[in-house]
Amino acid sequence: MSIAWVFPGQGSQKLGMADDLLSLQGAQERFDYASELLGRDLLEICRVGKNVDELSDLNDTRNTQPALFIVESLLVDDLIRQGRNPSLIAGHSLGEIVALYAAQVFDAKIALRLLKKRSELMSAARGGAMTALIGFDRQQLEDVVNNSEGVVIANDNSSAQVVLSGNPEAVQKVSASVKCKRAIPLQVSGAFHSPFMEEASKSFVAELDEVNFQNARFPVLSNVDPTPCIEGELLKQKLKKQMITGVKWRKTMDVMAQQGINTVVEIGPGNVLSGLAKRSLKGITTSQISSASDLGH
Repeated sequence: MSIAWVFPGQGSQKLGMADDLLSLQGAQERFDYASELLGRDLLEICRVGKNVDELSDLNDTRNTQPALFIVESLLVDDLIRQGRNPSLIAGHSLGEIVALYAAQVFDAKIALRLLKKRSELMSAARGGAMTALIGFDRQQLEDVVNNSEGVVIANDNSSAQVVLSGNPEAVQKVSASVKCKRAIPLQVSGAFHSPFMEEASKSFVAELDEVNFQNARFPVLSNVDPTPCIEGELLKQKLKKQMITGVKWRKTMDVMAQQGINTVVEIGPGNVLSGLAKRSLKGITTSQISSASDLGH
């Protein structure tokens, strides 16, 4: 069996996602470290309670990214303790940082420091827009985007799903020009994974330059270039480009097929990446690990 571990990004979060993980080794310590780093109680933000503002707190990018990392990293820690090993690892957007952690390129404290900076930079981004397109003619889409200024394909998720990113007028114009089944504007403040993030990207690159990347224990498929890679310095160079470059998830799945992957395990809340794999890869088996019970606890 050839297995790929995949880690979802922002949008997969849900209240209560950490509740049954507190029994896992190191869980409380990781939340305590993150809360001290961020200056707010991240575990409380993840919990279901009576506060009507709590969902908006969790959906705040500055909380979402470190919270998802902790949930996904605790799950992967347990899998590794069980002696489970993937053939490949990949993560969607912020999930790439979880993938690098899972491959032991850096530790959890470094990952959380990187995500604090990344999430703050993305939260501060203003003036951009993103829209998801579902069910379209690929050639028409690429022709329209290539002949339009101020808009790019940010997330190429599958043959039938992409996310456009850029200035609001350009994104709206392209969305209206391309025949598609659905066009869904996303609730974001910035034009993520596009050249509009250039200034934010420079600040994140400076943060990355302070970190030593070890060689990966398992091959990682990066968002900007999903060629299997274990070289730490090369993985760093790829991550440096992620904020201004599209997430090539369709190509990532193609590489999985070429590498003989027959099982995709989505680690974290939700089943978005499993769904994309089911629709895109013939004969693939998928599973989701989002709770302690999924780990056999």
